[in-house]
Amino acid sequence: MKINEYTEYLRSRNVDSNGINAALENVADFAEYLKDEGGNIDSVQINSVKEYFATMIADDKNTMQRFRDLARYFYITGQGEVYIYIISTVSGREVFESISKILELKKGTDCRNTVFESLDLPPLGSPPDTYPSNTCTLVNRLMNIDSNTCHDVLADNHHGIPHDSFEKHLQWFEESSSIDNFLKRVHVERIRILQQHLDEGKVWFEQEITPEVIELVKGNQEILSAVRDGDYLYVTKIPYSPKEWLAEKDDLMKRYYACHCPLAREAIIMKGPEIPIDWCYCSGGFQKLMFDVVFGVSTKVEVLESVLAGDTACRFRISLPDNMIPDKASSIG
Repeated sequence: MKINEYTEYLRSRNVDSNGINAALENVADFAEYLKDEGGNIDSVQINSVKEYFATMIADDKNTMQRFRDLARYFYITGQGEVYIYIISTVSGREVFESISKILELKKGTDCRNTVFESLDLPPLGSPPDTYPSNTCTLVNRLMNIDSNTCHDVLADNHHGIPHDSFEKHLQWFEESSSIDNFLKRVHVERIRILQQHLDEGKVWFEQEITPEVIELVKGNQEILSAVRDGDYLYVTKIPYSPKEWLAEKDDLMKRYYACHCPLAREAIIMKGPEIPIDWCYCSGGFQKLMFDVVFGVSTKVEVLESVLAGDTACRFRISLPDNMIPDKASSIG
């Protein structure tokens, strides 16, 4: 175990001594499990992670904090594949909870109860292929209310990203002479960040960055920023596994590598269920959030292309809000 490196990382994240001790115990527990199986925590394989997660579930130790502690360890030790697997396995749970709350707020408790009746999620830490059936049921029930409600509810900020995380972008927007210049500045900055992660050998969120990935982003401003055409912004989502996506020739697997949603991705390579494209309004909500903040109003997003519908990438159209177009008319043409 790389105890010193992990401890210093946790301190840099402002984790208190109790949290550090608990994290070290959680990682040590996994290390001991691997030792008994003839493995090593600093060269662990994904199959061993899956097996350990099954024991955590059986022993009722599958808390989100334990998974976070493990994910952080593999992040700082440079085991990107294991880190990405853990994140993809446990992320997304909060989306169901958030949708439930937003639906109740917008349509009332009875509606919420009807939609979520008998939706029993698998235990935290279960393999990703255990989620698509519930996801499919949920989106179909939301569509049974009506499409506008479904899209409106799904396009909320279900990952709980704080608006103040976009303070820099709000300042850039206020400083920009045009929307187009703002979008260009965002794109250039995000390319710089990708290059930094490549240079440091670090995973960017859950993405492994290669020179080819950076060239992909450089060649399309819709990726990690947007391109304005008239009163609309067009956004193409960076593939979830961009390195594999670029190398893949088979369209089915290309769709799989593109999909970010841990609640739906496995459905692409399973025989079912077929999750409607409407589910991707959740991803659209994530894509539009920065623009909601900088424009000061909730924008409308439309799903134009989706890997769930057979496309090899996901693409969205965001409407510029009416109340800001006149203010920028001289600079956006």
